[in-house]
Parts: sequence; C-alpha cells; structure tokens
Amino acid sequence: MISMISFAKKMENYPIHWPQFYTATILEWKPLLISNTNKWIIIDSLRYLTQSKIVKVYALVIMSNHIHLIWQPMSSYTPKKVQHVFLKYTAQQMKFGLIASDSPFLKEYRVNSKDREYQFWKRNSLSIEIFTQKVFIQKLNYIHQNPVKAKMVKHSIDYYFSSANFYENGIDPFGILTDYFL
Repeated sequence: MISMISFAKKMENYPIHWPQFYTATILEWKPLLISNTNKWIIIDSLRYLTQSKIVKVYALVIMSNHIHLIWQPMSSYTPKKVQHVFLKYTAQQMKFGLIASDSPFLKEYRVNSKDREYQFWKRNSLSIEIFTQKVFIQKLNYIHQNPVKAKMVKHSIDYYFSSANFYENGIDPFGILTDYFL
C-alpha cells in the first residue's frame, strides 16, 4: 500500500485536478448498457481519452444502466470538459448504433428539448474529487463490488467490464488502466 506521504508526493505531479470519482447514469435508469456493443463504446471512448493523454483511468465498472469511474483529468483539461466530451461522444455512438440497427428502442430516448432530439445520459452526473488515499480505496472497493451487489457475479474479478481483475491480477483487457498504487 502507498503511504500518505507517497500519496501527497504523487499528487505533486498533478497540481491542477485531483482524481475524480465519477458516475454517469442512463436517462431514467434504462438498461442501454446491457448491450456489450454499448459497453465497448464506453471502453473505446476511454481508450481514446487515455491514449490522447486527456485522462488517466484508475478504475471502472460498466453496469447495465450506469458507469462508475475513477479518473483524473490531465494537464489543461478540466473535469467538466472531459465529462462533456466523454458523454457527447458516447451518446452519439450509441444513437448511431440504434439507428443503424433500426432499433425500436431509439424512440425511448427521444426528448422534447431545444438542444437535442435524443438524450441518453441523465444530466448532472456525479463527480467527487478524491483527496485522500482512504477515500480512493473506499471508492475503488465500491466500484468493484457493484456487480457483486447487483448479483451479477459472485466475485468482483469475474465481472469482465470492471477494473477489479486489474487490481487483483494485473489483467487489463482494455488497455486503458493505470495502477494508482504504483
């Protein structure tokens, strides 16, 4: 485990923004993310953000109707800007997928709004800055236990769309995770 002194020293490298515990929810808690295709849209977006050095992703879980992340905006990117880019891109890609497959579910996301025809993500996502190692570990455990609490798996490492296996066994099938404790 990393000491509090190491934790503070590590944060000296990121003076602009602390890691964020971030939750985004599908509008009306609909199970849009039950589809692996839509889960991969989330992963691909996170891959772009990490490869472009816009964020570091420390933890994730993609559930059927929401996601939890611990990520950290890099350099001059603000948390709000990163969230906006991420949500806009993923919503567009999910919409394009529903249109291409002629899905009847597309109409469930139609909204009466001046700035958009469809809405996939609930507005006002939750974002909490993580200032201490204790809170980081608490949020990490919360993220990894989400599929267990939902009775989707017996052990957190058995849920594929999660970072639990990365922290337990060093396996990152997505190529996007950074081990926070190294």
